[in-house]
Amino acid sequence: MEFSAEQIAGILNGEVIGNSQVKVNKLSKIEEGEPQSISFLANMAYEHYLYTTDASIVIINRDLKLQKSVKDTCTLIKVDNAYECFAKLLETYQQMKGSKTGIEQPSFISESAKLGENCYVGAFAYIGENVTIGNNVKIYPNTYVGDNTTIGDNTILFSGVKLMDETVVGKNCIFHAGVVIGSDGFGFTPDESNVYSKVPQIGNVVVEDDVEIGGNTVIDRATMGSTVIKKGVKLDNLVHIAHNVVIGENSAIAGQVGIAGSAKIGKNCMMGGQVGVAGHLTVADGTKIAAQSGIGANIKVEGTVVQGSPAFYIGDYKRAYVGFKKLPEILDRLDKLEKNNQ
Repeated sequence: MEFSAEQIAGILNGEVIGNSQVKVNKLSKIEEGEPQSISFLANMAYEHYLYTTDASIVIINRDLKLQKSVKDTCTLIKVDNAYECFAKLLETYQQMKGSKTGIEQPSFISESAKLGENCYVGAFAYIGENVTIGNNVKIYPNTYVGDNTTIGDNTILFSGVKLMDETVVGKNCIFHAGVVIGSDGFGFTPDESNVYSKVPQIGNVVVEDDVEIGGNTVIDRATMGSTVIKKGVKLDNLVHIAHNVVIGENSAIAGQVGIAGSAKIGKNCMMGGQVGVAGHLTVADGTKIAAQSGIGANIKVEGTVVQGSPAFYIGDYKRAYVGFKKLPEILDRLDKLEKNNQ
């Protein structure tokens, strides 16, 4: 597929500077731009590439003041927000590429399952009893959908996704390869001899609309009731969400985070990689948690930024870390003072 600068500017409500008829057929990073490709500049650390790139079209912010001329072969499209517009362009490109429909064989679809219009079911997929699937849902090969599961319109399940029984998935969700939703929670009880017996996990998982979940992330079913991932949540790869956890709306959680059972995470929260949250805690709305932090107590104040393990206010953490780095020097000085006083 080819698009002219004029067509792209029309999609993005942008202004063309240069040849409005130049055409592109691929995307590229600005530092790797080549003829017939389109790129963008949002991070000013890459501005120097703008003047040397071989990309045919570059999307830039409308308020950018050029330090010098770009190549004659490069056409600029000025927009209000280059990053957002390039993301919109990627979305448009993805939609225009088309998507699969139909049911591939071999696959198994229970007679009691209900599929909406324009669905795709890949080879070796399994769809269980009393499953309800909305319109335009894409289920890629080797995916398992357990009994009594519901999937909303326009949701995509990539290869190897496992939705266990009773799972509820909303509209416009994306689950990447290897995601497991509704596995048993880590529930065991020891007897007098410290031998563990399994506690049955009879709840489910509810994933609301517009949620995206990265590869090999696991969300456990509730012991009773529901583990809930609310609208707009974004989970990275290799995240573990334990039983009965609630993740609030529009929260973003990076890779290798682990959230223990019955924790309640507020809306609009952010967690860096490898954060650990202990069970039965509450994290206030808008909290930001730096990578590798350990949360062992409730965070009650909205908008708090914390770091460390155990985590505390990030400003105090940074001041404490300065002192920690100077600790050998401080100990040497203390040792000298003690010797001088003897």
